[in-house]
Amino acid sequence: MNASRTRLAATAVALTAGLALAGCAGTGSTGGGSGDGSSGDSDTIVWWHNSNTGEGKAYYDQVAADFEDANPGITVQVEAMQHEDMLTKLQAAFQGGNDDQIPDVYMSRGGGELRAEVEGGLVRDLTEDAADTIETISAFTGQYTVDDSVYALPYSMGLVGFWYNKDLFEAAGITDVSQNPTIEEFSGWIDQLKDAGTTPISVGAGDKWPAAHYWYYNVVRECTFDVVEAAVADKDYSDPCFLKAGEDLEDTIATEPFNAGFLSTPAQSGPTSASGLLATGKVAMELAGHWEPGVAGGLTEDGKVPSFLGWFAYPTFDGQAGDPNDQMGGGDAWSVSTGAPEAAVDFAQYLLSDEVQIGFAELDMGLPTNPAATGSLANETLAQLIPVRDGGGNTQLYLDTRLGQSVGNAMNDAIALVFAGQAGPQDIVDAIQSAAEAE
Repeated sequence: MNASRTRLAATAVALTAGLALAGCAGTGSTGGGSGDGSSGDSDTIVWWHNSNTGEGKAYYDQVAADFEDANPGITVQVEAMQHEDMLTKLQAAFQGGNDDQIPDVYMSRGGGELRAEVEGGLVRDLTEDAADTIETISAFTGQYTVDDSVYALPYSMGLVGFWYNKDLFEAAGITDVSQNPTIEEFSGWIDQLKDAGTTPISVGAGDKWPAAHYWYYNVVRECTFDVVEAAVADKDYSDPCFLKAGEDLEDTIATEPFNAGFLSTPAQSGPTSASGLLATGKVAMELAGHWEPGVAGGLTEDGKVPSFLGWFAYPTFDGQAGDPNDQMGGGDAWSVSTGAPEAAVDFAQYLLSDEVQIGFAELDMGLPTNPAATGSLANETLAQLIPVRDGGGNTQLYLDTRLGQSVGNAMNDAIALVFAGQAGPQDIVDAIQSAAEAE
């Protein structure tokens, strides 16, 4: 996909506060944090992130220490949290609108979430202060741009797809895994895995956004990129492709591919989470973003990324309107709050430096945006996402992030009800339409 048109084009993230996060999620796993927000001290930088386990946490602790060594008198107060905990704390801090509660440097997912922060005067315009860094990563700053100004520095930009256990696939007789399967191929793999006594897929529906990703991706397949953009701009979701996305979702759910108790399963927290089940070999695959190797590595006994991980794109549908090269994904970026000390801007830029980004890549913590680091990914499977990311097509931003909190939450709630068998495709469309009109 053309990085300059990606999600980027869609605008940015909130990466979800799953980053809605997103969606999604980032490079973190289990644990917690107890930061108090900005210190109010010109010599102290409060930094919130979600790399809270294993090598990722240790690396960021060292990054902070290195910055302190290079900047005598400056202290970096690191708060590493489990992803959902961080999102909850950020949301509470932003709603309070108190600079003392907002961290100085924090993860941003862009999109409607970032725009709300900008309109609330909570986040700093980095266009001039970080101009050199922005030029280096300019292919990825689109979704972090509001009214032609850049408010966050993306450090990882990737795709959502299926991460799978190559050993379990082979044991089920699946030896020819296409990187771009059709829905017929994908459904066949589910049948083969079930016949082999293997649970095909884990999903953290307890956190809603992992389940919602299925509908988002169906939208990418069934709707053209321009149709989605027009729907968001006009607040009109009457195009039948949105309904078709829900019908495709019902078809997938009907195959009963998910882990037992999936409706209450968390996304990333602990060995019984969706990511934990994949990391420990209990299921054959999981729909997740570029962060999955880092998350899985934090959930194994040895703290290492499982060697059995493979990756393939979300399946395509016969007769779909969307470009088969289009994907769904997003990124993580560093924002600086308006009440942060000047040194916070320097620290945010340091996090995008060649040195830090190369280390980030070597630990497979995500897909780096600094071109100097893209060749340093240690995991070959993760590295294969780089040409997919940069090779053509559009990348649609996680829709909850794209649409913002009020619409995104209503959408995710409706999708979760479909997973529970308590709602249908039209209910999803109605929820989005009603929430959009109410804004």
